[in-house]
Amino acid sequence: MNSPTPPSALTAPVPPFRLWTPEERQASLDEALKHWREGEDVWVYAYGSLIWRPDFDFQERRLATLRGHHRALCLWSRVNRGTPECPGLVFGLDRGGSCRGVVYRLAGKSVPEFFPALWNREMSTGAYLPRWINCTTDQGSVRALVFIMNRDNPAYIRTLPEPELLAIVRRASGSCGPCTEYVVQTASALREAGIHDARLDRIARQLEEQTDPLPDN
Repeated sequence: MNSPTPPSALTAPVPPFRLWTPEERQASLDEALKHWREGEDVWVYAYGSLIWRPDFDFQERRLATLRGHHRALCLWSRVNRGTPECPGLVFGLDRGGSCRGVVYRLAGKSVPEFFPALWNREMSTGAYLPRWINCTTDQGSVRALVFIMNRDNPAYIRTLPEPELLAIVRRASGSCGPCTEYVVQTASALREAGIHDARLDRIARQLEEQTDPLPDN
């Protein structure tokens, strides 16, 4: 007796989502900064688009390794790189393994100015969990703000077969542009920073080889 074919993410209904209210984002920000002392510099960990578009001034930038989580296309995007009808995928830090990325040091005086904008960008749907985690750099360990994937969020999606992942990325586009552009640009930024991510490089090469978006069906 043949086992039933598992449902495809291409045809399965995408769970509903909603944008967080300004009050929810502010409450999350207040919680993350409850132990921050005014004027104290902070580190922010970047693993995806924050590497090539941080959108804040920083005092220092270092390569860093985060242990316990890995970079993955595990988050449905229905605004920036997709739509509710045709969602794309964006990166999250999923459980397990390790991740090579970048840490930025922000001057303490800049925190009140830049952190609300950072929360608007990263916490628009509450899909991430802001955590302060030790990251390893060549100059020593730093405690950085890390946005890890909230697996309880409806927008979380577990590892997909690569053909499905590629098809989803190729067909999706949102307010910030095509999903393919986002994935390829992230892969390029990692290479320029001296970060090797073999799986992402392989995905980016396949996306560049076939740039035409696929039909919805």
